[in-house]
Amino acid sequence: MTEARLPDWCDRFLQPVDAGDIFATRLWYDTTLAHALPPGASPLLGLCAEELALLPLQRGAGGSLRSLTTPYSLAWRPLVAPDAPAAMLATSGASFGAALRFRAPARLEALAEDAPGLEDWLEGLQSAGIAVQRYRHFGNWHEALAPGAGWAGYLAARPPALRTTVRRKLDRARRDFRFEMLREPGPALEAGIAGYLDVHARSWKPAEPFPAFDPALMRGAAAQGALRLALLRDAAGQAVAAQYWLVSGGRAWLLKLAHVEASRAASPGTALTAMMIRHLIEEEAVQHLDFGRGDDAYKSLWVAARRQRIGLVLAHPGHPLGLLAVARNGLAGWFGR
Repeated sequence: MTEARLPDWCDRFLQPVDAGDIFATRLWYDTTLAHALPPGASPLLGLCAEELALLPLQRGAGGSLRSLTTPYSLAWRPLVAPDAPAAMLATSGASFGAALRFRAPARLEALAEDAPGLEDWLEGLQSAGIAVQRYRHFGNWHEALAPGAGWAGYLAARPPALRTTVRRKLDRARRDFRFEMLREPGPALEAGIAGYLDVHARSWKPAEPFPAFDPALMRGAAAQGALRLALLRDAAGQAVAAQYWLVSGGRAWLLKLAHVEASRAASPGTALTAMMIRHLIEEEAVQHLDFGRGDDAYKSLWVAARRQRIGLVLAHPGHPLGLLAVARNGLAGWFGR
């Protein structure tokens, strides 16, 4: 396969952009392959269970096997063909486990702890003699919105301090700033991306490990109707806050946000987040908000639930490094006895 995109035959396993599972789409994986593959890594596609399951993987510079995930990934899972039988996940795990025998440990990241079928898949791995060690990877803050509650109901459910701040900062933002929301390809989007990058450069955030990834994802998502890029601009037209969301199947994910440190007193980031959530609820009937990767303190103010994303180390004791991993974590604990 080329490193720029998945082969066409992968389409059987991928989700449409509007199906509510952005991180299992060609949009996500092709953008990752083209703009966020680590130096020295090469993509590897694992077909399991009589070609009914696809594992998007990568081989590192030193030969280590990992999931095809990056610092931008919010979720990863085995991709199952739509015609696969219910018992296929266990078969897929056993097939993958057989391929890992006598090899160095593999590492998978960004799995949903409560994903349907995950336990069956792990049982399949263990049936092939693979020791499975789970670890906490990152927290994910999210909230399923109450049906019919609208913006007023959503805001009423926020902590009192945030409610007060939102009302005060929205009044100021309407006076002092201009809200801009972009979703289609074209010159306006390119200007919006430039504004986003300028805000990021003047914010508190560190430089991106893969600077081309966010602009490429925004362009690709806009071409497929999934992008919502929001900016607040001051009277001179300069962006002081920016964030972008992906929207699919009634769900909205906040991928990145930033504000200019020099404008912090006006809380443009808070105002912009409130404006975007109100838009998503009132104009797009979004049913689920997801604040992405990490336990930043502000996230629990906007959404109420936290779930754990986990990583897995898969080791076979027939390889020296696998034996070391098993010994280090305790043989009994690894096999769940």
